[in-house]
Amino acid sequence: MSTPLRVAIVGAGPAGLYAASHLLEGPGGTYLNGELQYLVHRHIEVDVFDRLVTPWGLVRHGVAPDHPEKKLVHTVFDALHHRPGFRYYGNVEIGRDILPSELSSWYDAVIYAIGASGDNRLGIAGEDLPGSWSAREFVAWYNGHPEYRNAEFRLDHERAVIIGNGNVALDVARILTLPIAELERTDIAPHALAALRNSAVREVVLLGRRGPEHAAFNNPELEELGDLPGVDIVVDQADVPNASSRKLATLRRFAERPLRGHDRRIVLRFSTSPLAISGRERVESVQVTGGEVLDTGLVLRSIGYFGLPIEGIPFDAGRGVIPNEFGRVAGMDKTYVTGWIKRGPRGIIGTNKKCARDTVRTLLADATGPATGLPATEVERLVRERRPDFVNAAGWLRLDDHERRLGRAANQPRRKVCDPAEQLSLAIG
Repeated sequence: MSTPLRVAIVGAGPAGLYAASHLLEGPGGTYLNGELQYLVHRHIEVDVFDRLVTPWGLVRHGVAPDHPEKKLVHTVFDALHHRPGFRYYGNVEIGRDILPSELSSWYDAVIYAIGASGDNRLGIAGEDLPGSWSAREFVAWYNGHPEYRNAEFRLDHERAVIIGNGNVALDVARILTLPIAELERTDIAPHALAALRNSAVREVVLLGRRGPEHAAFNNPELEELGDLPGVDIVVDQADVPNASSRKLATLRRFAERPLRGHDRRIVLRFSTSPLAISGRERVESVQVTGGEVLDTGLVLRSIGYFGLPIEGIPFDAGRGVIPNEFGRVAGMDKTYVTGWIKRGPRGIIGTNKKCARDTVRTLLADATGPATGLPATEVERLVRERRPDFVNAAGWLRLDDHERRLGRAANQPRRKVCDPAEQLSLAIG
């Protein structure tokens, strides 16, 4: 067999694992121009690195727990573990344990699929008061991200304010208002379930800075709000113009529907901008356009994710992406990018499949010479020197099986282990 082309992928979320799936092409090939075609015509091995113990990225830590159908993409990823040439290195951080320059010297090509783990800023007074969080942080907390498991979201006020009205804002509003019995059937993090069980939040207000026709949420996610048990949806009829889209039609239907007097409610407001967040020691209120002041104890800023740099890799600080052309990183040899860090934080999970395919096509077009990357055994030796407690695919599968068994006992899809030390103990043994 010929010497394999050795490719490293940094990031085990949807973008990175879709790239691995394209490189380790299955027997049916890849969809391109409406038909199945074979992209790969040489022997390739792929090593995927992630700074967390667990793979899946936003499939595990970003998708709302009450949307299990959106997590089914993990079955595609699970199949990778059985493909020849695939290896997983969890609990290994590029930039800390291994430098990007070292990674480039070990492999024939490197793909960065590190997502967007920062946040856009409002730029208003009080944005950093305790009790003001990004929606990304709240989502990471209720989904059991190890770095946010100990975050303290105070849910002791009757009103929470969400700034923004995209799909993530709707996710957060649902989680704050869903009956506990509904959440108990999901894979929500145990610490979040305990906190929400004692929540005092009864009203969630979403502030959209523009009119409803410019709202970022999708209509299916909006329609879902109307089916939440025990929750009234409040929309001011004066805010909604005559329906010229499905989204506006749904909003008008909400606006015209009589309130049912439920214990909890979600209020959708438009053309309302936050001017300042106020409080003495923590968030107490939000001042909005028109001079109105909304009393609240929790503000969640849902105005977009933002990519963060890796030292040694070019970075566009204005856009939060790695500058690239067709996935080829600007000014660097055999270095590529895919996913949100390539195109910005937009699109659904499935969008990453085409994005990764396009990057892989660029990589394969460049890889015309002989393979010179280090053998897999040598890379593993070097990784073990730097990070003896790395987690391989078998270790992740042990942890995955443990969580699923805990979940079955509690009538949940899984019961997440959120402590990284416990994750390592279960994965490595």
